[in-house]
Amino acid sequence: MVDKGSLMLIRSLFVTRIYEGAVEDERLLAELAHSIRSLAADDTAGKRWSREHHYPGYTSYASLNDLPTRDPAFADLAKLLARHAAAFVKECAFDLPRKPRLDSLWVNLLKAGGQHSGHIHPHSFISGSLYVEAAPGSGAIRFEDPRLGLMMAAPSRRNDAPAELQTFVGIEPRPGLLLMWESWLRHEVRPGNAKAERLSISFNFA
Repeated sequence: MVDKGSLMLIRSLFVTRIYEGAVEDERLLAELAHSIRSLAADDTAGKRWSREHHYPGYTSYASLNDLPTRDPAFADLAKLLARHAAAFVKECAFDLPRKPRLDSLWVNLLKAGGQHSGHIHPHSFISGSLYVEAAPGSGAIRFEDPRLGLMMAAPSRRNDAPAELQTFVGIEPRPGLLLMWESWLRHEVRPGNAKAERLSISFNFA
């Protein structure tokens, strides 16, 4: 019990920020959904890579690196992402000599029940995802406390602990949800119980 006559100061240091925005342009989301499904049908190299690496669906991650130049919908999205990234850079107080540059962008069509194991995005400093189609129960994106490997004998957190004290924090996807985070932050896609495919677009800024 803390003595009422004593002073107590709790500082929050080394904050990990998650940027949450929204793309409310239904026309753009519909065009992106159409493009993702077209790519999933026509991108032979991407389908082969997805199959060989046991990706539960389709991703253009290893096959296409020019989507904003080949598809006007992705060009519009790239401009929109640049504005959101500039806002996140400001919020993080990054001291940059120039605006952040969209370094890579790829699409993901995840089959029902699919998941993606924990990973980071090296060689960039901001990463993110835009959810184009995501039915309720599609599976959360779950972020991991970057100190996890250093905690040694630390006890687990109570279930009612606030999000900023939890070891893992999940965010449920929904259409138009835009998330950004620093690229070193480990994250994963949890399996969901929705019967529909989940369409998303991932990206990195350098």
